[in-house]
Amino acid sequence: MALLIEKEIYIVLDQRHYTPGNKRGFVQVTLRNFKTGKVTQNRFASEDRAEPAHLDPRPCQYLYHDDAGYHFMDLGDYQNFPLSEDVMGEKKYYLKENMEIDVFFHDGKPVEPQFPKTVTLKVVESPQWVKGDSVTNNLKPAVCETGLKVQVPIFIEPGTDIKVNTESGEYISRA
Repeated sequence: MALLIEKEIYIVLDQRHYTPGNKRGFVQVTLRNFKTGKVTQNRFASEDRAEPAHLDPRPCQYLYHDDAGYHFMDLGDYQNFPLSEDVMGEKKYYLKENMEIDVFFHDGKPVEPQFPKTVTLKVVESPQWVKGDSVTNNLKPAVCETGLKVQVPIFIEPGTDIKVNTESGEYISRA
């Protein structure tokens, strides 16, 4: 979700509703400023109003990464645009070349990428496991083709395609 606060676009990263016993309830929100990338905490009381920012999702294709950022192509009008390192954050580890995702636009400007719940990545580096380790459900570190480090079961070998949850960054299953 995105909000317009003082004519600035803020992306809602996290929100929690609190109702203390003898006080009025409020919502604690973690916001990221779209322009500056600065993350702030904000409290909204029940009488406070926030204007939603209308975001337009458009299908886009990831092309490449360079010093200017992560370059995408809008599949509707074939225009190329970069998204900065700050906007991508940790989600950059889920991007593969030619991958198609939705990017939210506000007033014709790209704001935020929207990733699917899971992505399939190839494991490129993972240590060997010892036969005695299989007694319990052990995990070992693995590095994927995009540089993502994830804990995987001991039977996963380099070259294996795995599914990873993009919200938590955790291993789900083999692909």
